Amino acid sequence: MDLLRRLFGPDGVPSGRVALFVDGPNVLREEFDVDLDDIRNAARSLGDQMSAMRLYLDEHATPGLIQAAEARGFEVVITSGDVDVKLAVDLTRFAAEGCADVIAVASRDTDFKPALETANEYGLRTVAIAPGSYGRSDALQNAATHAVTLDELTDSDDD
Repeated sequence: MDLLRRLFGPDGVPSGRVALFVDGPNVLREEFDVDLDDIRNAARSLGDQMSAMRLYLDEHATPGLIQAAEARGFEVVITSGDVDVKLAVDLTRFAAEGCADVIAVASRDTDFKPALETANEYGLRTVAIAPGSYGRSDALQNAATHAVTLDELTDSDDD
C-alpha cells in the first residue's frame, strides 16, 4: 500500500485512463526475466481503464512472441530497426491528444526522456517502469513523475 500511496496520494486509489508503451527490445531480455502478464497487470494497477497497451518490437521479433503478446491483449507494433522513434512519437501523440491520464513507459532507455517530459508538460502523470532495479535509468526516473520497478508494482498487488 505504501507504493500506491506514493503514486496516487493518501487514499492510494488509482484512477484514470492508462496508456502503456513497452520497449520490447530493452525490457524483454533474458537478464530481466520479464513476464508480459506482469507488465500488463502492473499497468492496470495504475488506473481504472486502459486506453492503450502497446508492445513495440523490431523486425527480428519471433512469431511466438508476437502471438503471446496479442493473446495477452497487447497491440503489437513492429518497426524496421530501432523501436525508439515510433514509441516516442506515439507516446507524445497520446499526451498531446489527451488520450490518457497516465502515461507509463516500460523501458530502461534514456531516449524516452523527452517524450516523458512532454507528457508532463501536458499535465499527465507519467510512470517510468524499469524491468528491474539494475535495469533502471536515472534519466527516465528523473523525467517521470513516478518511477518504479516492475517488481515493486507486482509486489504491491500482493498487499
